[in-house]
Amino acid sequence: MNSFMDKLAEKILPFANKLGSNRYLTVLRDAFMLSFPLTMFGSIIVVVNNLPFFNDQTKSTLNNLFGNGQNATMSIMTIFVTFGIGYYLSKSYDEEGIFGGAVAFASFLMITPFFMTIEGGEVIQGVLSLDRLGAKGMFIGMISAFLATEIFVRVTKKGWQIKMPIGVPPAVAKSFAALIPAIITLSIFLAANAMMTGVFEANLHDLVYEVIQKPLVGLGSGLPATLIALFLVQFLWFFGLHGQIIINSVMDPIWNTLMLENLEAYKAGEALPHIVTKPFMEVFTVGLGGSGMTLAVVILMAFFVNSQQSKEVGRLALAPGIFNVNEPAIFGLPIVMNPTIFIPWIIAPLVVTTFNYFVMAIGLVPAPTGVAVPWTVPIVLNGILATNSLLGGLLQIVDFFIVGIIWYPFLKMLDKQQQTPIV
Repeated sequence: MNSFMDKLAEKILPFANKLGSNRYLTVLRDAFMLSFPLTMFGSIIVVVNNLPFFNDQTKSTLNNLFGNGQNATMSIMTIFVTFGIGYYLSKSYDEEGIFGGAVAFASFLMITPFFMTIEGGEVIQGVLSLDRLGAKGMFIGMISAFLATEIFVRVTKKGWQIKMPIGVPPAVAKSFAALIPAIITLSIFLAANAMMTGVFEANLHDLVYEVIQKPLVGLGSGLPATLIALFLVQFLWFFGLHGQIIINSVMDPIWNTLMLENLEAYKAGEALPHIVTKPFMEVFTVGLGGSGMTLAVVILMAFFVNSQQSKEVGRLALAPGIFNVNEPAIFGLPIVMNPTIFIPWIIAPLVVTTFNYFVMAIGLVPAPTGVAVPWTVPIVLNGILATNSLLGGLLQIVDFFIVGIIWYPFLKMLDKQQQTPIV
């Protein structure tokens, strides 16, 4: 078994390391993290405005008073993501990040329709629809930001700049240096928008949404794709790689888009369109003790095994595990490269996620509303916050016991191995 794992690691690790250090995936991860504090603030406002014991009139009043807390944060997440992509991608090329961010965001707006159609078919000009800056505009925002920044950086590196004399304030000199690259980049996007509008009588937003975003989001919201992503997270962690960072870099654009679509439906009082969202993946996987849902495992180790080694690791990992930090368990048990616990490490999250999906699909437990919950919030509380229902917390308790039942025989096997004296 160990020989097989070693050979598998030799094949997998180089590819996983390349994926984890990929420039564009790293930039995308950092860009989403830029919006994290704002998303948290918006989520808090949504939770407070929609507490389950408020009546409809109270909720309506609170949304009228404090609704901008969400409108100015979560509902316009694409703004922060596009700026973040421009900023971090420019920095990765050792260029001025602030100008890269500004150009990326302006390029996104350059291809964004400044009109909206209301009920009755009336078209209002000179306005930006929130969905263009949120869920519906997410993919075109990312694509345009990456393209715009690449153009901006390449033009800058060619030296097509206005260089100011020595003694000019740095802020002024940098602005003039960015002038020509910015004009060239924005002109390209303006021309693209003019062609789409004038020749094809369409816009890039709707094209990308229908051709790319909708199919990808539809695929990512299904159970099979979710289980594949979760399997890869667990599989990479087994070899000591941070599977969450590697796989989430690819899947976060889809899961965040699904989250925003749920949030918009929740605010409008409509049925939630998706089960799998970013909160579903965090609250009902990571939110059960960290990657691999190991809180139940840590408690079993601390109180239900005989090996002194396992007891010590379990007790040391218990406090961090309550807040979903499980590196002490992953590297202390160890889970990494330990063939004895490979099966439960992989199987438990897949079983629990499948169970949760079907429980929500039949309406027994409500799906996450789209509210983002910090991943460090403890079990039960994070389930309640994510679903705005006590049933979300109750489901996590059931999940906890499912994980424990799957893991227990393997922990007892490991317990015997650790107590067997080496001859």
